[in-house]
Order: sequence, then C-alpha cells, then structure tokens
Amino acid sequence: MRPEPITVTYLNKYIKDRVAEDEYLKSVFVKGEISNFKHHYTGHMYFTLKDENSLIKCIMFKSSTATLNFIPKDGMKVLVLGSVAVFERDGVYQIYVKAMQEDGIGDLYKEYEELKNKLEKEGYFNENHKKKIPFMPETIGVLTSQTGSVIRDIINVSTRRNPNVHIRLFPIPVQGKKAELEIADSIRIMNENHLADVLILARGGGSIEDLWPFNEEVTARAIYNSKIPIISAVGHETDFTIADFVADLRAPTPSAAAELAVPDIEEINIKLDTYKNRYKNALKKKIEYMKLRYEKCIASKIFTDPASKIKELYIELDNQIKLLENNMINKIKDLKTSAVKTISRLDTLSPLKTLTRGYSIAEKNKKSIKSVKELKKNDIIDLKFIDGKIETKVI
Repeated sequence: MRPEPITVTYLNKYIKDRVAEDEYLKSVFVKGEISNFKHHYTGHMYFTLKDENSLIKCIMFKSSTATLNFIPKDGMKVLVLGSVAVFERDGVYQIYVKAMQEDGIGDLYKEYEELKNKLEKEGYFNENHKKKIPFMPETIGVLTSQTGSVIRDIINVSTRRNPNVHIRLFPIPVQGKKAELEIADSIRIMNENHLADVLILARGGGSIEDLWPFNEEVTARAIYNSKIPIISAVGHETDFTIADFVADLRAPTPSAAAELAVPDIEEINIKLDTYKNRYKNALKKKIEYMKLRYEKCIASKIFTDPASKIKELYIELDNQIKLLENNMINKIKDLKTSAVKTISRLDTLSPLKTLTRGYSIAEKNKKSIKSVKELKKNDIIDLKFIDGKIETKVI
C-alpha cells in the first residue's frame, strides 16, 4: 500500500521545526570568508560564509548591524555568532547573524590587493595609456561564455541600437582553473587577426572565486597590451576586478557595455537631421546677407556714377596743386624779405658806407692802415674819399 504523500510546505515546516528544536543550532559561533556580500537598501546584510570545502548563506538584520565596527566586504575572514534556521518558503537553511567581527583578510582578497598595488605602480591603470573607444565600430568582438544571458543581452542591446553592427563572439570560459589563460589567448588572437574594432570582455555576477580569472596577472597584461580598445563588463555594478582597472573603459553591466560600444543609430540620425537643418538655415541666411550686400553695392554711387569719383579726385588734385603754388610763392616772398634784411645789415656794416659821412680810408700798399705804428717818415700812402683817391706823403 502506497503511503499518503505530503506537501512541500508540510515538509519544509517539519524540517524548520526540527532545526528550531536543536539547542546546538540556536547559538553557533562560526568562522569563514565572506563572499557575495550585499548591503540591501533596507539595511539588512546578505552574504555567504565559506571555507575551502563548503558554504552557507547568512543574513544579518538591520537591528544587529548597528553593533558592527567595520564594513564587511567580499574576501574578509570573519567570526559570526547567530542561530541556524530554515527559511520555510524556499526550503533553505541559513545563519541569522546577531554579531560579527573581523578574523583577518581572506587570502584571495589579500592576493587581489597585492596584484592591484603592483600593477598600479607599473602604470597599468594610467589614463594616458587608455585607448579611445571608436565612435562607430563596424565589428564588436565579445569575449564571454557561449551560452547564458550575457551574450543575449549584448546582442539584443547592440542590434536594437544599430541593426547594421556586426557582433563576433569568441567563446571563453569565464570561471574555473586556467580560464585566465584562455581569456588572455583570446585577446591575443583577436588582436593578431584584427577581428574587431572594439572588444567587450564580459560575464555575469558571482563570488570573488567565480570572478577570479579576471583578477589574474596574465589577464591584466593581455588587456594592457591589446591594440584593440577593451570594455570590461565583469560581474555586477558593485563588483570591481583587476580587468576593470586595466581596461580602456569599464561598464557596470554587459548591457551597459553594449550601449557604450554601439551608438544609437536613431539618435545619430536625429542629430544629423538637426545639423542638416542648421546648415540649411545658416546657408539661407548667408545667401540673404550676400544678396543685401550685393544690392547695397549696386545702389552705391560708385556703380551709379563711376566718373564722379574721378572728378572728385581731379578737384582734390587741383586743390593740392594750388596749395603747393601758394606755398612756393609765400616761401619765395619770405626768402626775398630775409635777403633784403641781410643786404641792409651788410650795407650798414660796409666800410664804404662810412665814406659818405665824411671819413676817409688810409691805405699803404693797398692795405688798410690801422695804427700810426705802421708808418714812418716819408712813406707814401693813399687816402680814399667818397669821390676819389689821392696820394700823400708822411712828413
């Protein structure tokens, strides 16, 4: 005889009650490493506590988070105190954390920080090394898993924004051992064969372990050495990997990466129409302005009576000639007046002028005698008068 079946709700409630009755599970003190940490807007904290082999979900309600003296992050090693209970609706058990304290930084987080600091010192994050994303790429190279929502989201967003864009998928493992080697190799192949104008390196969210291939040094160096610009879209918006820091551009999600890589063709067409109208209006105004200038020039006197300007120049030339002649006449008059004055002064100073006043000039050997010391007895001298000259002897 077959037993009467029970409902899932009944089974989950039964397990919940059995767990609730266990005194040991009412207060557990557990150590582990935080991953998948989320601080909900309500104030509650959701995360996974794990060790090398296992993991368990945890929730810390807002009323308990007030006691924290640190900000929990992925990779932190912590000690938690709480109770284990079953969430009846989903049939999962989890720790309801009442208190939590740090137990050191997780090994992966420490390794992440060490590599980040090393690459930063080597200049791998410098802005001047980052390449510009092409405005209108013809081919988008996508490095991600062949299946899943990531590639579908990228295809949907890209083709919606520009149906003419070509998407080239290069399937890669996005987690697991040696995934970083295949990621680096795919970047190298895309570059060597010039298979895309821009690359999108993408995967969905996950724990720090799941995202770890994007935190490996070989991945970082492959991104840095890529000649093709790379957009990193790894994990959720709050997840940051080494690949995000090295990439030429970081997108919060794969869909956002597609939006950054592919311009919206409708927006471009609208802008082109706007520019076309602007140029058309500007050209129309330019033509109107040139027409007004033409009409003004045609109506100007230089076109209606071109000889008038020549006549004006002739009149101006005559005026200048007349002015020049007047200046020359006045200059000659001034020179004549000055010459008369000079002659008059010279005439006044002339020795002959003194003869008219009754004086005479004594000369010896045709030289004027200035002193009696120049004469001796019986010298023959000439006396010059106004009306003649006589010869006389010194006695």
